[in-house]
Amino acid sequence: MSTYAIGDLQGCYAEFAALLERIAFDPQRDRLWLVGDLVNRGPGSLDCLRAVKALGDSVRVVLGNHDLHLLAAAWADAPLKRADTLQPILEADDRDELLDWLRRQPLLVHDASLDAVMVHAGLPPQWSLKQASDYAAEVETVLRGDSVGDFLAVMYGNLPARWSEDLRGIERLRVIVNTFTRMRFIAADGTLDFDAKEGLDSAPANFAPWFTYPRKDDPRIVFGHWAALQGKTPDARVRALALDTGCVWGSELTAVALESGERYVEPAHPRR
Repeated sequence: MSTYAIGDLQGCYAEFAALLERIAFDPQRDRLWLVGDLVNRGPGSLDCLRAVKALGDSVRVVLGNHDLHLLAAAWADAPLKRADTLQPILEADDRDELLDWLRRQPLLVHDASLDAVMVHAGLPPQWSLKQASDYAAEVETVLRGDSVGDFLAVMYGNLPARWSEDLRGIERLRVIVNTFTRMRFIAADGTLDFDAKEGLDSAPANFAPWFTYPRKDDPRIVFGHWAALQGKTPDARVRALALDTGCVWGSELTAVALESGERYVEPAHPRR
């Protein structure tokens, strides 16, 4: 059995299907880890969502910011952006089944036997793995509950920009969501920056990539979200495996076998 972690799909269904064929993925034997952002921007968001859901227990998924945007559009009438490719999902006959499955996916997956934890954007050094798991569970409980629409309606926002255990209500939940799904550069005190989205040299003054700060624990962190890294975390003091290699932007879709470290790539297919 092999466990393959794959970067952000973002609706790149053709490349996803080709990559599964490339690694000879067998759902009866192997397992997939998907780092979130299954949907949006690419042409096959509906196909991606259907295919991943159909894999059942052979796949583990964490939610990304684009997945949450889809849920907000469905449950809270959040407006779609010009570049969004979510409308086919919202109009699909099986939309309710797909969206209910999606909102029940976690923000964090940990497997001690693989010495790996998976999140979409990252794991801040201020949080231990135990704390991160507990904070993720707070948001997961709301997403799976009857008040999901009320939460998604006020989920968006950049404030507060720094975690505090004293936070309560929507401010607390918003910081947790932003940390797990939007984080790139942070300050030493954990303050999040939401403007810089390019490579490592785009860090604002007094900010650095989250994975360059030392941690008290040492989990292997599997993450996506940051396509500009192109799968590299140079000089990192934290064990971090970057998997978003920008397939939706014309680069490639990447899979890594977590047991062996072997890497596989599927180049982006020409768009018609």
